Amino acid sequence: MYLIAEQPYVKVQREVSSLEQRDVEYERIIYMYDEKIVTQHREFLIENVLDMSYRVVGKTGGLLYLHTNKGVYSYTVKSSPQQFIDAFKEHLK
Repeated sequence: MYLIAEQPYVKVQREVSSLEQRDVEYERIIYMYDEKIVTQHREFLIENVLDMSYRVVGKTGGLLYLHTNKGVYSYTVKSSPQQFIDAFKEHLK
């Protein structure tokens, strides 16, 4: 198994205390290997990933969508994941 590409993404988690509510961003990375795609909490076999797409949200960043045979999973990215998507499509050829 070898690494093809990486894509940073963020997970935003809301923390609530008796005094305040705040959003905390956790920086994470999606790893694309020749056999699977791995995130912090999920693994997708490469043959189960049907497509990837990206939608710009706001002025910077957007959502990276992994279309799988089990549904669509979205990941918040701060920059365009086009190179990651291109690497996926090139690997499928």
